[in-house]
Amino acid sequence: MYDLGDIVEMKKAHPCGVNRWEITRMGADIKIKCTGCGHVVMMPRREFNKKLKKVLESTKPIKLNY
Repeated sequence: MYDLGDIVEMKKAHPCGVNRWEITRMGADIKIKCTGCGHVVMMPRREFNKKLKKVLESTKPIKLNY
């Protein structure tokens, strides 16, 4: 899944030409910021889940099972 601070790729690219977004707020609504031009978009979580393509960079630490 995704978490606060993750860099995600959406299905459609932003008009500035970059398709990398940083998640800046999570709750019932998700706020994302374009890493290219800094444009901020807020959308309901359900809509975000439909438009999300994949998580590019995660801020979660990797758990190793030893």
